[in-house]
Amino acid sequence: MQNAKRIFVLSLCLLLVLAFSACRNNDGDTPEGDAKAGGEITVGIAADLDSSLDPHKSSGAAGTREVLFNVFEGLVKPDTDGNLVPAVASSYVINDEGDQFTFTLREGVKFHNGDPVTAEDVVWSVSRAAGLDTGTPIVNGLDSIASVEATDDSTVVITLKEPNIEFLAYLTVAILPAGYEQQDTAPIGTGPFKFVSRSAQENIILERFEDYWGEPALLDKVTFKIIEDGSALVMALQSGAVDLCAHLTSSQCAELGNMDILQGTMNLVQALYLNNADAPFNDVKVRQALCYAIDKQQIIDMTSDGAGVPLGSSMYPAFGKYFMDELTDYYPYDPDKAKELLAEAGYDESHPLSFTITVPSNYTPHVDAAQIMVDQLSKVGVNAKMEQVEWATWYSDVYQGRKFQSTVCGMDASTMTARAMLERFNSASPKDFINFVNASYDDAFNRAISAKDEDSQLQAYQECMTILTEQAANVYVQDLADLVAINPALTGYRFYPLYVMDLSGVGFRE
Repeated sequence: MQNAKRIFVLSLCLLLVLAFSACRNNDGDTPEGDAKAGGEITVGIAADLDSSLDPHKSSGAAGTREVLFNVFEGLVKPDTDGNLVPAVASSYVINDEGDQFTFTLREGVKFHNGDPVTAEDVVWSVSRAAGLDTGTPIVNGLDSIASVEATDDSTVVITLKEPNIEFLAYLTVAILPAGYEQQDTAPIGTGPFKFVSRSAQENIILERFEDYWGEPALLDKVTFKIIEDGSALVMALQSGAVDLCAHLTSSQCAELGNMDILQGTMNLVQALYLNNADAPFNDVKVRQALCYAIDKQQIIDMTSDGAGVPLGSSMYPAFGKYFMDELTDYYPYDPDKAKELLAEAGYDESHPLSFTITVPSNYTPHVDAAQIMVDQLSKVGVNAKMEQVEWATWYSDVYQGRKFQSTVCGMDASTMTARAMLERFNSASPKDFINFVNASYDDAFNRAISAKDEDSQLQAYQECMTILTEQAANVYVQDLADLVAINPALTGYRFYPLYVMDLSGVGFRE
């Protein structure tokens, strides 16, 4: 009865959002319009940032990268189309072998403490992140660096141990002041906003950096307010206490008649992630049965009015050539096939499959998806139970501790590389939180990261994605619609093909 009631409420909210969206929604970024400098806003976020604000030490939580994107920059950075453009560097040259990168530093770049960025700072930052002094990289992907040296005051040369055709994307790593030891609590970067203060579980405050080398931010001040309860977040938006919030569901947006709603995608892979190491999910037939039992289109329709993009493996469309749309319908919705596979695995009405779906309670899109899955699975005789836990508990127990049966969450890329998406399923990776172990996958992944040409690399990565699908490593659902509520007085919000929030162009309308 509770499941039926939940589905009814979600359906009713969708009827409301249909009428609402006809007059309030915008597809994509806010319309171009004149914006003035000045003012301050409050942005609602569903979870606190990592305990350390040091960008090199960040555990990879998406929310941390989302906020600190405004504070830190690398030698290059992504633009709204996913291209890598010069940032702290003004230009770069890659040698013919693909194992040496020469950067010319941009003149006039300053840190938030007012000090100019020097070649020494760049060498120190990249060397620190790559662990050249300690032997242990602290930023994933930089273990391929052999040396970093300044050849003069404005030139830095990075040499790799071997060619790596994806490597430029890793040089978005933050450039920091050499030797500065307070990044954990008082971070200093070069971005359009500078850090002011942080109150754990309450807020983080940024201010415009007046000496920014590029186009200055418009807003004087941005307060990111942590509101983990979804209902409280909606109330804060309704009252005007919060001016902007991303990653909402359509049912939440239906209650926000005072806000403009922008629509993009989150650029992540939402799935029912399965612990492949333990029963029942160490049995491929059980995993495949769940893939047939889950109606991903119904989940998309009920959580975002059909705005999400269905997925069939661990890659989303923004990755262009790497995305394999042909895998999307590899497991069509087929309850009878699900029952057949469950029976072959030893589960039936007298011995039903039962398991727990652990979900971070502060992420409403995942909670709603999990609830719908519980209802869908019940139709094939599976007793799934959703357990909501606080974000910190989910992160420590599920993601880091791997103490779970299944979970609904979204996985994104820290850089625009296929490696960032697929490395987490390599059995040698500490990020393999689902404990997926497959020799063919590991072989394909290793061939991909050592490939000397794009065609060979593409083929190997596509082998990886195909194996994940065929082995039903997880039950893939969607690249979630990113519904952003924004105060109608604001303009300039832009979507990126990465899970980041760029507030540098946001301002109040003239």
